[in-house]
Amino acid sequence: MKVSGFVSLRAAAAIVAGLAFISTSASITVSEAAAVQQATLGPSGLPLPRFVSLKSAKVNSRIGPGLNYPVDWLYLKSGLPMEIIQEYDNWRRVRDAEGAEGWVNQTLLSGKRTAIAAPWQRGKDAKINLLAKPEAEARTVAILDPGVIGRIKSCNGDWCEMTFDGVTGWIRQTMVWGAYPGEQVKD
Repeated sequence: MKVSGFVSLRAAAAIVAGLAFISTSASITVSEAAAVQQATLGPSGLPLPRFVSLKSAKVNSRIGPGLNYPVDWLYLKSGLPMEIIQEYDNWRRVRDAEGAEGWVNQTLLSGKRTAIAAPWQRGKDAKINLLAKPEAEARTVAILDPGVIGRIKSCNGDWCEMTFDGVTGWIRQTMVWGAYPGEQVKD
């Protein structure tokens, strides 16, 4: 399964950003772990950074916080996880799994947690096991392609219980983009 979550208005930039993301995925994981430890409260009273998902199947990402700023990205996938990194009034500066950033109105974002299975493995001959229990030796209930999106039911800091296309199971938390390493999540 492939996920095509957005259409770039600058296709060349998207390709470069994607290649840069793949080559720096390890540093992003390290910075995500640091971000959890250094989370601060934004003007909304909620922690920054934090993960959310897109509420709508068509979301404009702008270069600044307001309708008068041009659209930079067009996201076409509801449920796509996004990381909020900044807040201004009712606008949220978000980052997607490939590192693209922009401003989205808060009404287009949902607190429902989703995650992408190993997006840094897209295009490689990799498979991710979805397991029956949060144990490395547990029975495999599904084999996931890198880049598929699932709904997070819970995360305990090491494992996330997630649902992908109606199949629920456990995946190592380090194998998803949408929950910080060590973060605990309850649906």
